[in-house]
Amino acid sequence: MMRRTALLSALALVGTALAVPSAPVTAAPAAPPPDSSFQKVTLNDFPGEPVSLAVLPDQRVLHTSRTGEVRLHDPRTGLNTLAAEVPVYEHDEEGLQGIAIDPDFATNRWVYLYYSPPLDTPVDDPATPDVNEGDAPLVGTEADWARFRGVLRLSRFTLTGQTLDLRTEQQIIDVPTDRGICCHVGGQIDFDSEGNLYLSTGDDTNPFFSDGYTPIDERADRNPAFDAQRTSANTNDLRGKLLRIRVKPGGGYRVPAGNLFRPGTAKTRPEIYAMGLRNPFRFAVDRRTDEVYLADYSPDASTGDPDRGPAGHGRWMRVDEPANYGWPYCVTPSLAYVDHDFATGESGRRFNCARPVNDSPRNTGLRRLPAVQAPEVWYPSAASGEFPQLGTGGVGPMAGPAYDYDGRSTSRTRWPAYYDGAPLFYEWTRDYIKEFRLDADGDVADIRPVTPSLVVDNPMDMEFGPDGALYLLEYGDGYFAENPDAQLSRIDFVRGNRTPIPKISAEPIAGQAPLTVTFSSAGTVDPDGDRLSYAWDFDADGSVDSTDPNPTWTFQSNGSYQPTVKVTDRTGRSAAATLPLLVGPRAPIVEFVAPVAGQPFQFGQPVAYEVTVTDDLPVDCARVKVTYILGHDEHGHPLSSASGCSGTITTFVDGGHGGADNLTGVFVAEYTDAPTEPGVPPQTGTATVVLVPTTPAV
Repeated sequence: MMRRTALLSALALVGTALAVPSAPVTAAPAAPPPDSSFQKVTLNDFPGEPVSLAVLPDQRVLHTSRTGEVRLHDPRTGLNTLAAEVPVYEHDEEGLQGIAIDPDFATNRWVYLYYSPPLDTPVDDPATPDVNEGDAPLVGTEADWARFRGVLRLSRFTLTGQTLDLRTEQQIIDVPTDRGICCHVGGQIDFDSEGNLYLSTGDDTNPFFSDGYTPIDERADRNPAFDAQRTSANTNDLRGKLLRIRVKPGGGYRVPAGNLFRPGTAKTRPEIYAMGLRNPFRFAVDRRTDEVYLADYSPDASTGDPDRGPAGHGRWMRVDEPANYGWPYCVTPSLAYVDHDFATGESGRRFNCARPVNDSPRNTGLRRLPAVQAPEVWYPSAASGEFPQLGTGGVGPMAGPAYDYDGRSTSRTRWPAYYDGAPLFYEWTRDYIKEFRLDADGDVADIRPVTPSLVVDNPMDMEFGPDGALYLLEYGDGYFAENPDAQLSRIDFVRGNRTPIPKISAEPIAGQAPLTVTFSSAGTVDPDGDRLSYAWDFDADGSVDSTDPNPTWTFQSNGSYQPTVKVTDRTGRSAAATLPLLVGPRAPIVEFVAPVAGQPFQFGQPVAYEVTVTDDLPVDCARVKVTYILGHDEHGHPLSSASGCSGTITTFVDGGHGGADNLTGVFVAEYTDAPTEPGVPPQTGTATVVLVPTTPAV
């Protein structure tokens, strides 16, 4: 590949190079299996705000919600249980991020989490509705920003049965963050064949005052979070990177040989394997070659500007050696941004991608950086001349795993040999999965659709399980909540019969104990017309409470229940459906008095909000949380939050974020009541209002 010589020359200055393994050749038959050979099976329809998943050796699935919940799906019973609730800091995008299991999980039971510990970071005080103490100031002094310095933490915990024991935490590494301001926290975790741990980290930089181009604001009175040179382009900082470490037996880590910088090199961090990344949200290690398939999110300008630089481009890299990928100076070695003075508004020269220099006053690392290396794939929101198969739309690149076909497996759901060695690529905004076919040099020779007729709604994470099926976490359409289309699912390759499709309903679905509920499996179907058997578990104890297709059950105590029906066909194929059921106090009803849909507003102006809550318990306005989200196409960035039944939030944004025609102002109100009796968890109600600006953002 063309990038080798430039990279090795740069490494001679600052680090060490690795021997490069042979790139896999993913040649394939002329045509993939038809979509009719695949079936999508829902595993959990209520995954919270889904972020990441990990499949266990016994095919149970752990998956995380940004708000701190770790859920566990058990295919044996069909139950979805809460394995842990991790206390997290939740401002903007922070919270619970990645999850992974140890390569030796079968013996040590270690589960890895990357999360935001609460610490003592300022939060909003509901008693001061006109001031949001949880937002870091955009302009100020070091003393102002120091209060918002925090970390994202990688730790591991022991899974015992169905519980992730938070008392067993072993802290491994902390990555610094500037809290109280958006965006980009990354957070994928994976391992190579030698047991080295890889962690992706975002640039922790606010993009909303950079016109959709590169955020390199060096003004002394600006919040440091407006300058990505302090992180991604900083050889002495862990953010905007792919880290590679080796976890020690008792926690902590050591640095393996072969990273970008040798240990002891001045002004560098030896944990860095790849740098120059903006938000490498998803990657996967191919353990046959130890190559890393990594995707990186782009800035949001939809068109290029000769005074600022190219349009935003998503990127996909085959990382087979340490590298600098250029952010915030370059997209590729030939696509450079323009140096811009945010104090004067004047632009200078394009950055030199062959000899990038970090002159930011916030840079604590080397001034001269390794040459920028080329990604294998780069594409804008418009049609790509190089990669037209990727289509058009938003830019949300996600790097999936390469399938490892096992011909000895007897799994009835394993994917066919056609996909062996082909890395998957999925697009969060375009709702698809593709396969990349690599040539002998490791370049992408062809891009093909994967099961295009199967709906994938904002695919968030994916992983092949030990059964050879593809496990998928979908975010659904919506903003920072458990969206109606969110789910954990499995995509099977069908051999013989298909899996039943269960449905569940109940009447009533709330009330005080003792509560008698009539359940129904009406709508359940078997694609092959097989006769079905039913197994109901009303109290999540793992035992069968009824085999009637439409049973009745009385709940004797108040509490939160997850009645589940598992449906099995004559071949033993099964699936389950769950219906969350509250016995006890009803969930609160949350409504916006203001703002209302259609209300005129302009970006940059303060918007007053007022929320009403109806509950069968006394309402405490301190429990109301209102979040302002910049809506962009089908996704959003939470920019600010406030507490209380009324207050004011400033709707700031820049005009370059993806084009003003696609921007909205989204307000989400949430109220969680106080628990009143043991075993009855607090209940939450939400409301959302979307405002469309009357004029373009300025």
